[in-house]
Amino acid sequence: MKPSMEIYRKRVACYTKKSERILQEIHKVSRLRILVAIAAGISAIFLSKSRGNVITWGVGLLFAAIFSYLIYIHSDLKKKNQYICILNEINQNSLKRLTGEWKSFEDRGEAFQNGEHAYSMDLDIFGQGSLFQWINTAHRVLGRRKLAQILTSIPKSKAEIEKKQTAIQELSKRRWWRQRFEAAAIEIGEERGDIDNLLGWSKGEETIYSKTWVIWTFRLLPLLTVIMLLLAFLLKIIHYYIPLALLLFQFILLSVNSKKRGQQLDSIYNHKNSIKVYGKMLKHIETTSFRSQQLQELKENLKNEKGLSALEQLKRLEGIVDRILHRNNTAFFPINILLLWDYQCLVAIEDWKKQSGIFLETWLQTLGEIEALCSLALIPHDYPHWCLPHIEETPFVFSAKAIGHPLLTEKQVCNDIAFDGSNRVLLITGSNMSGKSTFLRTLGFNLVLAYAGAPVCAQFMECSLMHIYTCMRISDNLEKSISSFYGELLRIKKIVEATKEKKQIFFLLDEIFKGTNSQDRHLGAKILIQQLYRQGALGLVSTHDLELGEMEQESGGTIKNYHFQEHYEDNQIYFDYRLRPGISKTRNALYLIKMAGVEIGDIHLDENGRN
Repeated sequence: MKPSMEIYRKRVACYTKKSERILQEIHKVSRLRILVAIAAGISAIFLSKSRGNVITWGVGLLFAAIFSYLIYIHSDLKKKNQYICILNEINQNSLKRLTGEWKSFEDRGEAFQNGEHAYSMDLDIFGQGSLFQWINTAHRVLGRRKLAQILTSIPKSKAEIEKKQTAIQELSKRRWWRQRFEAAAIEIGEERGDIDNLLGWSKGEETIYSKTWVIWTFRLLPLLTVIMLLLAFLLKIIHYYIPLALLLFQFILLSVNSKKRGQQLDSIYNHKNSIKVYGKMLKHIETTSFRSQQLQELKENLKNEKGLSALEQLKRLEGIVDRILHRNNTAFFPINILLLWDYQCLVAIEDWKKQSGIFLETWLQTLGEIEALCSLALIPHDYPHWCLPHIEETPFVFSAKAIGHPLLTEKQVCNDIAFDGSNRVLLITGSNMSGKSTFLRTLGFNLVLAYAGAPVCAQFMECSLMHIYTCMRISDNLEKSISSFYGELLRIKKIVEATKEKKQIFFLLDEIFKGTNSQDRHLGAKILIQQLYRQGALGLVSTHDLELGEMEQESGGTIKNYHFQEHYEDNQIYFDYRLRPGISKTRNALYLIKMAGVEIGDIHLDENGRN
């Protein structure tokens, strides 16, 4: 971690200095522009009185050229400074991830939250303080979607994960490339318009503008009108009413369905910023040679059936969009009439869609996937001491040494865990705040990272491909008139049904059936655990119900007990968050109640928090 932190700090310092130097140059150029403008004014006044027109015009043109050049320099310096500031911000954000300040990031992925998902709500995949908020560096819609998909789906095979692991490892070693790729996604600004509308536009057709006779009509008619104008007004061979009649006809053509035509042109013009961004991102990919199979395959997707690169084709679209820009200028209206500019743009658009439109979604999905992989590549770069998990084809394997919660940064307490063929259910007991729920999330969270192809926060980890199901954070749903207890039953029903489908299931259950009386809670939990074991599922159950610990003996050791404990010193409660075998021997509810100011009378609490 320290080498990464040093790299980011040095880059921040370097970019800060560069930005300061560029800002100084911008101020100098601004002052020069003012001086040139003043000098031009004084010279014009002086020369208009004492010199001929030739000298006056010459000096005026000279000052105009200098002023235009200074405007160009000023604009270029501003662009450079903007780029430097973006790179600076990227490195500052990388530092925040390492120092635990990442919870201030605005993009929390809340749009991807789904209360019906098997595990994403319970494991904090999205929302404040989530995995998505911590790791996401994707700035385009499809990149964010792809990252969300990777974090919420289980791969189909070990080979799929290993391909992803290799790609992520390669990208982790290309820090500078990743940062420039991210900067390209940020540089031009936010996407305007819905990306799904853009993809729908690329597949839609306006067949009238792809008909051969229509294309030749719109090409030849303006040419004929220009020739008639020259013959009438320059050579005076024909009467002027002929070109004027042609211009009137073209004006009528532009007036017909002008509103619909404007909407058609605006439907692509609104995405001009996005198209420029995608072009910059494509350039970074197409000019880079990759070694890993997945990245090579993704790069190969950026060509059409004729072998033309996506960048070439998108640049052509960018040129068409730039031409549409002119029509919004009122002064351009006469040229629009003369050249039927709107129709020329629509013909060009349909020609582009015919050749390249069907490939646009593939290109953008490819960019999104690379954005998502770059997000995950931060992990091996920033945490080189984390391990790459081994994916086992043997069913129901999960073991780890010194596994910790990735989001706790410097506050991680690591534990060992192991399942084998003889024990597939671990029962975790312990008092309030001892670390039971956090430990369950630690295991689930690292499994999500493992299946995403990223390193995990552990010294060693091996696991099978399993479907993750959780029941941990259930609350009342007033909108659907569902109580927390009924919501918990619905979640457990999904887990039970999944086990009947002969899937490999990994479950995490936290304080199940807490919405009912202690006797029913105990019996219901016992029956559920036994059923999950019989169905071949693997997982953990945390509970305050110490009597469930008897299941280890009843099951002959196939269900194992582990616990967390605390100790008391100087009227203070301390937790070490260490997992230990056996049933918990401590309680702290009464002690915490006392700390809350509730008078518990003469009840004496021993060193284990019991009366």
